[in-house]
Formats: sequence, structure tokens, C-alpha cells
Amino acid sequence: MVKVNRPHIGIFGKMNVGKSSLVNALTGQQVSVVAQHPGTTTDPVKKIIEILGIGPVTIIDTAGLDDLSALGAQRVQKTTEVLQQVDLAILVFAEEWNDYDQQLLNLFTAQNIPFFLVHNKSDLPRPSVNLTGVDMVDFSCKTPDVAPLLQAIKKHLPQTAYAQDVLLDDIVSPGQQVVLVIPIDASAPQGRLILPQVQTIRNLLDIGATAVCLKDTELADWLKHHTPDLVITDSQAFKYVSSVVPQEVPLTSFSILFSRMKGDFDAFLKGVQTIDKLNDGDKILVMESCSHSVNKCDDIGRTKIPALMRKYTGKRLEFDVLANLDPIPQNVSQYKLAVQCGGCMVTRNQILRRLEILQRAGVAVTNYGMALAYCNGIFERVSAIFRTRK
Repeated sequence: MVKVNRPHIGIFGKMNVGKSSLVNALTGQQVSVVAQHPGTTTDPVKKIIEILGIGPVTIIDTAGLDDLSALGAQRVQKTTEVLQQVDLAILVFAEEWNDYDQQLLNLFTAQNIPFFLVHNKSDLPRPSVNLTGVDMVDFSCKTPDVAPLLQAIKKHLPQTAYAQDVLLDDIVSPGQQVVLVIPIDASAPQGRLILPQVQTIRNLLDIGATAVCLKDTELADWLKHHTPDLVITDSQAFKYVSSVVPQEVPLTSFSILFSRMKGDFDAFLKGVQTIDKLNDGDKILVMESCSHSVNKCDDIGRTKIPALMRKYTGKRLEFDVLANLDPIPQNVSQYKLAVQCGGCMVTRNQILRRLEILQRAGVAVTNYGMALAYCNGIFERVSAIFRTRK
């Protein structure tokens, strides 16, 4: 199956310890600007490289945590935001180890982020660092040897960040026929399929099953002459598709399929029931986890889900939207429910880290597809094939 969600590896440390030089050595390119004066790196800089045995990864060069310049606070904020995005952190230090380094190490530990240390400028004496159970790699940009760095990355990067994703392997068998319902409406991207659809088609090809792609307007006529083994639909078409697909044919959505692969499926199953407990004035956080134009009147996260939940509950609900991997609001406990998208553009670790923050604050979590199914009264049906496999 095509792997489109690259593990993110963040390079952290104080100013002028050689973070950018390390990135350039790893990538073999002049990705980050290198200069003697501190504060050269401003916004995080990203570069994709291929690591044998892992595949493509995204390397992120961050600004120094000890930047006290006029723009320093903003740079440091950007650096700390990157923590929510990374699957592995590399903490670079040089001539000294001080409170800034310890602060970063404490952040990694508190947020359960795998990490290791790099003592850069290793041609200089190593400062006294007494850390038990922490791996450290010596490195010098004057005579760069990236092999030990790559070995440390392979050791500490969780396999869940790059292992092959499983969508339908435990549900669909070779030779079975699966219908993919793909509406072509105002919300569909021009001239292409969205990633969940592409990945599902590829997964079915790998399994040896037959993928039949239909528009929702073609589905009823096709079903008059065929009985598929499974139907997967865009969640926005749930109500209609459920009405025309025979009850004996299993039905689910791309979003629910991805919630099993990318999120906490059990928490989503439980959290969706919170919809029945919502009251006037309750706040819901919608988490998109990607970037797209927001000026469409039929946007699923910003328009359709809020409208459907208000109609279903009959309550005056308030909605906030969190796009991309923007940081979770500090006052997260104000929300009664968080609704996560399918997560096709991010890694499972990135979603799980966000969900953990919400769950620690007592916020129920669910998924786009589950919320849409629940409000359409078909939740039990579209989640049945997964619950019977528990």
C-alpha cells in the first residue's frame, strides 16, 4: 500500500548549537541557512528525505528555545508547536548543557515523545551531562558521519510512525467485490480523488479484491444487478447510500475506516454517544488536521457536521475549528466533545497525541464519519463490521 503519511522528526536545541548544520548533513543539501550569529532559523524548516528501512521522513529544523530577541517569543512558540507534530525528537547540544536543554528534555518526557541526544561539535570537549538511560550520539559538522545518526533514528522512531497501514486487510478477502461510493459534488476536488479514496483503492488492489467506483447517483441502478461484499461511501452521502444498499450488505465510510487506522477507535465509539447528552451552549471542537480552502458553503467539518448536530440534538451548540496540526487550545476542558477528521494527511502518532490531551482533560472524542452516522441514525449499521471483530 502507498505510504503517504511520512514520520516527522524534529531537530531541537538552543541557538547556535548546529541544528541547521545537522539537518543539512542529514539531507545532503543546503536546506537550512547556516551562520555564525544566533537566531538564523526563524520558522520551522521542513525537508523530506529517504531513510533505508523506514522510507520517506520529514525532517523539521526549529528555532532555538533560548531566543530572547524581539521575535524570539514567536519563534519559541513555533518550536513548541512542532512538538505536537513529531514522531521523534532529536535534542542537539554543544559546548554546554543548561536549563534550556533540560526544559526540552522534560517536554519530550511529559508528552511521551521518543528522543535521543546529539552532542554536536564533538571535536570540542563534551560538557558534563549526567543522564541515565538516554542515548547520545557524538557528531561534528566538520567531519560529518551520518551513519550513527541514522542508526539512532531507526532505533528510536516508533514503527507505528512508518509501518505499512492496514485498512481492509482483516475485513476483505481476495476475489471479493467492494463498491466505493464517491460523490462528485461541489466539495469534491477538481480532477482528482481524495487520499482516503486513493489509499482504499490501492489497498483493495494489494488484497486482490475488486474495487468498483461509483458516483452516488449511479449506485441504485448498479445494485439492481449486483450484490457486493461491502460498500464504502463518503460519509456525507450516508443517508442516501444507506437507504439504497440492502441491509444484508455491510456498509461503512472512508472516514470510519480511517478512524480505525489513525485514531483511537474504541474511544471514538464511546465518545460519539456524547451527542445525546449535549445541551444549549455546549462547545464542540472540530479537528480538520489538514489545510484546504474554507470558503465553501458545504464544507463537511465547518458547515455540514455543525448543521446536522444542531438539527439532531435540537440544541444551540457552539463549534470551534482546529485546522492542520495547530496546537490544542490550552482551555481545552471547555469542550464537551471533539470531532476528529479521518486523518489521511497526518500520522497515527500525531492524532493519538492530540487525543491524549483531550482525554486527559475529560473531553469525549469521536470521528467525522461516526458523528455523521450517529446523527443519521445508522451508526450501529456502519460500525458493525468492526465491532464484530473485537
